[in-house]
Amino acid sequence: MTTKFTENNVAERREKVLRAARWCFLNFGFTKTTFEDIAKRANISRTLLYRTFKDKEDIFTAVFAFWLLSRHPGAQEVTKGPGSPFEKLISVCKLMVLEPWSDLVTSPMGSEFFDVCERINPEVEALHRKVALECVTAILGAEEQAEVFTLALEGLLTDQPTVAILEKRLRILAERFVPPSKAQGKKSV
Repeated sequence: MTTKFTENNVAERREKVLRAARWCFLNFGFTKTTFEDIAKRANISRTLLYRTFKDKEDIFTAVFAFWLLSRHPGAQEVTKGPGSPFEKLISVCKLMVLEPWSDLVTSPMGSEFFDVCERINPEVEALHRKVALECVTAILGAEEQAEVFTLALEGLLTDQPTVAILEKRLRILAERFVPPSKAQGKKSV
């Protein structure tokens, strides 16, 4: 008797594989990660993994795309939702920059992961930047201001700060573009 998989089952399995593969790449690196490592971590057979992805570069590209692009709907929703411009800007930056940065700096092979991802699939990185700019533009109301903000935000990463330092820098930068209200300034974001 064969098991029929629904589209939902296939999507869930793919997401499980991508999360397992991301963990492997972040902890072992691209070169040392094997299909066997990914299959074990995802608790599936290597054969099934090969049916889904043709090679390690294919799965790496899919991991990078999923890792960044899965954040876009949440960030876009934040721009349309309730909250002050300051709160929205902080929330979008947490989703689009701070959380991915946390993955990179807290993993043994995080910097290699991002370097290889950018080299293999620069289109994903470009799309991520485009969506980030669109979200910031929606919050700030001016594309030129949003461009300056996103460029400054990229600059905050150049010395590869810890997550805590990046978060402090992010708040300082956001306050320059959309000062928080006095009530908001007292709350922790």
